[in-house]
Amino acid sequence: MALKKTAIAVPAEVLDQVDALARQRGESRSAFITRVLRAALRARRDREITRKLDELFAAPLLREEERRSADELAAVATAWTDERW
Repeated sequence: MALKKTAIAVPAEVLDQVDALARQRGESRSAFITRVLRAALRARRDREITRKLDELFAAPLLREEERRSADELAAVATAWTDERW
């Protein structure tokens, strides 16, 4: 993995908290910040995927088909308490 260096200005109290959390985790400041940034990017990507899925399933025809399928499955389902494991 190629690394790029950058200089950013961070309020002292934020950097103090970053350093403290990194120490608690046994990480360097750089590793901690990289992990947090990756988590933020993943969360953004996940929100976008969820938004697209919500759009897809909000389509009236698909919503009705999903409802019919769920009703059909519910009609033939058995209670979990009836299952023999």
